[in-house]
Amino acid sequence: MPKAFSKTGSIIIATIVGIIVVIVAILALNISTERRLAIGLIEQRTSASFYTLPNPIPEGKPGTLVQYQKVNSIFDGAKAWRVMYHSNDLNGVDILVTGTVIAPDGPAPEGGWPIVSWGHPTTGIVERCAPSRGIAPFDLIEGLRDFIDRGFAVVATDYSGMGAAGPNSFLIGKTEGHNVLDIARAAREIPQAKAGNKLVLWGHSQGGQAVLFAAQDAAEYAPDLDLKAVAVAAPATNLSDLLKADINDVSGVSIGSYAFESYSSVYASVPGTNLDTILTPQGVAQNKEMASLCLLGQNGQLHSLATPLIKNYLKADPGTLEPWATLLSENSPGGKKLTAPLFIAQGETDALVRPYITAQFASHEQSIGTDVTYLTIPNTGHGMVALRALPHVFEWLGPHLR
Repeated sequence: MPKAFSKTGSIIIATIVGIIVVIVAILALNISTERRLAIGLIEQRTSASFYTLPNPIPEGKPGTLVQYQKVNSIFDGAKAWRVMYHSNDLNGVDILVTGTVIAPDGPAPEGGWPIVSWGHPTTGIVERCAPSRGIAPFDLIEGLRDFIDRGFAVVATDYSGMGAAGPNSFLIGKTEGHNVLDIARAAREIPQAKAGNKLVLWGHSQGGQAVLFAAQDAAEYAPDLDLKAVAVAAPATNLSDLLKADINDVSGVSIGSYAFESYSSVYASVPGTNLDTILTPQGVAQNKEMASLCLLGQNGQLHSLATPLIKNYLKADPGTLEPWATLLSENSPGGKKLTAPLFIAQGETDALVRPYITAQFASHEQSIGTDVTYLTIPNTGHGMVALRALPHVFEWLGPHLR
């Protein structure tokens, strides 16, 4: 049985004083967002023990809930929990993953709320960069309030290795996909969430890649979930082409540091995946420090390390050098026809996930029989594409939920 987690043990005096100060501030606030951020700060400072793996780790099938804890910084009309649950990595090894579950605060329809499983864009690769560990975890879920208002429960995995200790998962398609599916299963074990088995997948950037792999594997890996639809915004698809297109600017080096750290760790048993096969000596020397920084909150520090490496980071083309070329190909979605309809949104001015790469992926999916709706959004870059796509996503989604 999953346990409802409560923090125990002593708290140092400095932390108590800090929390009292924040509580006083909360009482003086009238603006809902400010109140939620203040509560979120308290929860961030007092929830660290939730992310410690239990010892011993209990046995459980993928999607089994290990523990959950109410989160109070959610907006009115919803209720939320942080969760820890069982999942599988790309090799089928049992791992524990964390994330967030949000549900409408009201009576659920017969069969429970349909679930939206959100794949978040890149925030980093280390434990503290997990969205659920931030002071405003809900603000990073694009469209959350709209989904709640429309009667969906929303689940948001941190991905393996973020939140709680575990194997790295950055751009590791199968691991991320399993994490996206298994948190939907875990949500159904929280009685108060009232989540059903109808499932929609929604993701942006790295999260687009994650939900595309979840969609590819859903029928075989999670047949207990009724996958209805898949929507992605500027998804990471052809990883080799994306890396080649981005590597000569600061964002490409920054994201590259996450990818190469992740792959060299996950595929350490594969000959040729040590970093000095693909990175310059300067790149090797800086990579671990860059990869230890969060994209949100430490962006300036990350870019200060990445900038001197522009055009001096790679010593070979990972799209042609083995085993990197094969690993990038294996972690690029598109390996099989999706059984659910697919909506793809792409910003026309996106300089990170290039429009021509996304268009090629959409054409590929259509060629293998996937039901694809493809939308380009004018004057829109990478950061805004998901938010601007949402009205179109909701219009498209309606008929697919029947």
